Amino acid sequence: MLNSRMRTILRELMTAHTPITSTYLANLNQVTTRTIREDIKSLDLLLADNGAQIESIMGKGYKLTILDNQGFRKYLQSNFSEDMTDGDFVPESPEERIFYTIKRLLLCETYVKLDDLADEMFISKSTIQNDLKHVKQILGNFDIKLISRPNYGVKVVGSELKLRFCMAEYIFDRNDRSRNHMIEGNLQLLPKKNLEIIHDIILKQIKANHITLSDIAINNLFIHISIAYKRIKNGNHVTLIKAEVQEIMEQVEYRVAQKMVREVEDAFGVIFPQSEVAYIAIHLLGTKMLTQTSTGDKLVEHVMDEDILNLVMAALDKIESKLNLELKGDQELVMGLCLHLKPAINRYKYGMNIRNPMLTDIKKNYPLAFEAGVIAGLTIEGKTGKEINENEVGYIALHIGAAIERKKMESGPKQCLIVCASGLGTARLIYYKLKNHFGKSLDVIGTTEFYNLSQHHLHNIDFIVSSIPISEELPVPIIEVNAIVGDNDLAKIEQFIVNKKRDIHSFFKKDLMYLGEDFSSMDEVLEFLHLQLLSKGLVEAPFLDAIYEREKVAPTSFGNLVAIPHPITPESNHTFLAVCTLKKPINWNNKSVQLVCLLSVKKNSQEDLQSMYDVLGKIIDNGSVVHQLIKAKTFDEFMNVLVGSAI
Repeated sequence: MLNSRMRTILRELMTAHTPITSTYLANLNQVTTRTIREDIKSLDLLLADNGAQIESIMGKGYKLTILDNQGFRKYLQSNFSEDMTDGDFVPESPEERIFYTIKRLLLCETYVKLDDLADEMFISKSTIQNDLKHVKQILGNFDIKLISRPNYGVKVVGSELKLRFCMAEYIFDRNDRSRNHMIEGNLQLLPKKNLEIIHDIILKQIKANHITLSDIAINNLFIHISIAYKRIKNGNHVTLIKAEVQEIMEQVEYRVAQKMVREVEDAFGVIFPQSEVAYIAIHLLGTKMLTQTSTGDKLVEHVMDEDILNLVMAALDKIESKLNLELKGDQELVMGLCLHLKPAINRYKYGMNIRNPMLTDIKKNYPLAFEAGVIAGLTIEGKTGKEINENEVGYIALHIGAAIERKKMESGPKQCLIVCASGLGTARLIYYKLKNHFGKSLDVIGTTEFYNLSQHHLHNIDFIVSSIPISEELPVPIIEVNAIVGDNDLAKIEQFIVNKKRDIHSFFKKDLMYLGEDFSSMDEVLEFLHLQLLSKGLVEAPFLDAIYEREKVAPTSFGNLVAIPHPITPESNHTFLAVCTLKKPINWNNKSVQLVCLLSVKKNSQEDLQSMYDVLGKIIDNGSVVHQLIKAKTFDEFMNVLVGSAI
């Protein structure tokens, strides 16, 4: 039987392109390398009869070899489709223990003894006490307190609404959106039959009332109604202000909520108070996409109300001033954000949480869009007075990411201007050489002598090709070539046109790399890096505050032992990366971190930093590369790992 460590090891081996060391796996699981070696022996024995084996490669680590693809696939299906809430499941990593403890506390109406928790997880009482520090921190995010009483244990205390929000986040499995998996994975709260009835009632009513919900929204609604039923049955009710209930009762969604509630009441013999119906209506208001007409042939176009449009434009203005993404003119983006924010405003208004199952992938794969989402979220926060959490930021980032991709597709060929001092004949020779080589991918808009360059408007030019050195600073890049353009010259231009990755060495500097440092907390790392940057004159004193402000909005620990902290808005006069690796992993907002890449972008930068974000994204994705980077003792070793891994 696979334990959780063995599952983690198998997942890592399956996704690794190169061998993985036992030290990396030990750090990931927070156990000793000896324990990992024993786990790998056991795992290899299990895999031997199921189409795979684990090879040990001297000096490099472990590698998974699949011998029978079909047999191995069957094994995966039988072992990885189980939910973590199986009765036999024993949490082993700190994250699993914290997750388990929160579930236990939320599901218990009375005090829970620490001895009982320790026995259930086969750990010491002191380990539980240490875990409770993190449990308190997480519960605090929901305004829920953990109180203790001698000889009784610990208990959660908070408003009914906040307790339910926390339950929705930590008890239910939201990752699989299919009906069966939603129900099978969430049997802790209610019997399977009850969950099936609730799910079917929701689907029936949203179809009957022509409400369009995403799969994620349906699952969120299912979770909230299931929790409401369980809590009401145990005598716990949500309280809403009378004026709020009155306002909600006037909405169409209240009538739909009433119909759902009546069916649930008839099915289970329970009475939902009026405030509970209003609570479900709030959820409908906060998750619907659009109401369809009775024929279903077109969507009602009353979504672009003026207040929301103004909010969207204010957010895009702020993004433009900070990141220069030039997205304001994208009408599809404006419409998409308006459609998203209309129901979202209701969520903000009533303090309703919504989980984004795509959040980790969005942060990892679209970091630039996520940063734009952070800026948009802060703008919305300032205008509405309601806190926007990182789940909401993630949804906003999806729309912005789509707009960035659209812009890339629609940008057309790059445009260049040729500067030449050798006369018209040489300039035309360069012109025809470029046109012949690059064809439609490059638009050469003309040629000029250097002394006439100031007469040209450069706002539509992507770069200048010059056969003479140009020392003065221009608003566009300059590619210097020979008067008789050769293959090396063409290669330089091609690199710019096809937007190939910049030389990896341009991102990482020797004097900004601190390897094998011995720190025990996020604060120590950030303070150290801040002092180093201050001493080099790269930043000013408020820089560290801006980094902490960004961490409050959404942690920059991405998993896989990597964190990429950065200020909430550009603060420096240059773009740079400062790297710090650690001897031991530290806790960074409930994720283990051992590689820190502090990123600072130049104020009012016009640079295209997507290639740098791509490099960082690939590092985050590749666990074996991360471990090799952590092991590197010198700048050259660090860079050799990056170059050797084709990042």
